Amino acid sequence: MRVPRLYLRTPLMVGATVALDDNAFNHAVKVLRLKPGAALILFDGAGGAFAATLMEVGKRDAWARVDEALPGDAESPLRVVLAQGVSRGDKMDYTLQKAVELGVAAVQPLFTERGGVDLASERRARKIQHWRGIIIGACEQCGRNRLPELREPLPLLEWLRRPVEFGLPLLLDPMAERGLRGLGPSGGAVTLLIGAEGGLSPAEIAQARAAGFVGVRLGPRVLRTETAGIAALAAVQTLWGDWD
Repeated sequence: MRVPRLYLRTPLMVGATVALDDNAFNHAVKVLRLKPGAALILFDGAGGAFAATLMEVGKRDAWARVDEALPGDAESPLRVVLAQGVSRGDKMDYTLQKAVELGVAAVQPLFTERGGVDLASERRARKIQHWRGIIIGACEQCGRNRLPELREPLPLLEWLRRPVEFGLPLLLDPMAERGLRGLGPSGGAVTLLIGAEGGLSPAEIAQARAAGFVGVRLGPRVLRTETAGIAALAAVQTLWGDWD
């Protein structure tokens, strides 16, 4: 059986005994039903991963011993920021999960004209916490030791008024004339702007282009919002990242 990977916010160091937090306890003890002596991999979200052993298991808590630091790094050399229009239902969850698996460095949720999502402050806080849980679970599954950054959701036009932070700014637009192969080098970083259901409005596309985004299309078919970002991530990782 594959050794379970668990994220812990607490600092990890060899020889220390650490308590599993509620999420790690539920996964290890209630879901996997692990017993004392079980092997674990613990990671801190900042790049470090450690072999560990489950030592004590109680009704509501459990403890693990950190045994040794593990080598290896699953991070892509290409820094990709996914600026994703917030979609309804579980589409955003799917996008986040697969984006983590594909090596995204940061996710910027955006409210767009056609997205139909308007999160009040309390609901927004709950949604951000839920999205963070999706990211943690995806890192546990795919072998990443560094949590991608989840940014505060913003209206698209407000975000566009800010300077582009990283690398090549790309706008996915099915009406664009060029594809990814026609672009020059990425400079080691890409920002991908993806609309929600229905895509970006003409005014939003014009605003994005005025902010310096280059329109590209991913072939002759129109992709759904939960497909577009994932397909674009796979494509840029193949062109400029760590996909052979």
